[in-house]
Amino acid sequence: MYDFLRMILSFVFVLGVLVFVHELGHYLAARWRGVHVDVFSIGFGKPLYRWYDKVGTEWRICPIPLGGYVRPHGFADPEDVTEEERATYIDGKTFHGKDVGSRAIVIAAGPIFNFLLAIIIYFGLFVTVGQPKLGEPIAQSIIADSAAAKAGIQPKDKLIKIGDIDKLNVEKVILFAQQHPDLSTTITVNREGKDISLPITIGSHSQDGKKIGQLGIGLDMNIIKGKPMSIGSAAIASVEKTWDVSAQTVVGLGQMITGQRSAKDLGGPIKIAQLSGQVSKGGFADLFNFMAILSISLGLINLFPIPILDGGRLVFYAFEAIFRKPVPKPIQNWAFQIGFVLILLLFVFSMYNDISQLSVFRWLTGHTN
Repeated sequence: MYDFLRMILSFVFVLGVLVFVHELGHYLAARWRGVHVDVFSIGFGKPLYRWYDKVGTEWRICPIPLGGYVRPHGFADPEDVTEEERATYIDGKTFHGKDVGSRAIVIAAGPIFNFLLAIIIYFGLFVTVGQPKLGEPIAQSIIADSAAAKAGIQPKDKLIKIGDIDKLNVEKVILFAQQHPDLSTTITVNREGKDISLPITIGSHSQDGKKIGQLGIGLDMNIIKGKPMSIGSAAIASVEKTWDVSAQTVVGLGQMITGQRSAKDLGGPIKIAQLSGQVSKGGFADLFNFMAILSISLGLINLFPIPILDGGRLVFYAFEAIFRKPVPKPIQNWAFQIGFVLILLLFVFSMYNDISQLSVFRWLTGHTN
């Protein structure tokens, strides 16, 4: 019962913060560009609590904690607005009354704030507890008949470069190998102070019907505890970390699309709740690190060029800025319908992945291993 309660509280806290920050980006950008905001809602459904601020924005807390929204004044497409609705508009404060640049800023601010949140979280972690990392990529052992063994890599060799990737760490080595099964390349190792370049063909094995590369090297997977960093170093490291996680997320999504990685790794609300509860056991540092990763994912997903998402609207605004006219209304309607179906399918698929991993579901279907 205690673990379940912790999972729920951690989930609500993590998702609540991420949604609030995302919508806060839209809200502050709208205020900056002179657009009145009618509603700022955390969650969906009938409001549990609501109040109005001094500028007339209605703030809501709703019971379904799976998102939120900001409703700028005059956000509806002008072609869909009746004369009666238009008569209620505040002069100079409507969303569509602003230039395309201002509208794009309001839309882009949500994802941008998610990336900023990640940078702030990493900065706070780095100046307080430091940046934990895996050990150096030094071969602890070599699997017989593996790619590494055939290439002549020996225990105690330090991996310096593989393919075009240098400045290696354990994570880079593992990711490169997994993403490049059967690739013929070179690997540079430092052996007793000398750099040696060795030709290697990365091995592979099948996992969920997909080929996964492997080197056959036993590496030190122990995490080295970091030391608190200076403000300047932490600022630089937090930006670099946010960039690295963003790049790895994009690569991972690309691998799912191309079939290099199982789509079963895609999780939804249930998986997020489970992970929130698990990482909260490690303390606030682990929970905030998890929150930073989720914030980056939320920012990236919202930038996808799917019309119902922020990225899709930005594509429309780019078209309008280039051609000096909006995307034709029929095309917008068609695109939003397609976008809605795609997001719905993605949500259903992620929920199926979540449910299929539950022990009760696996027991009912006979998959108990």
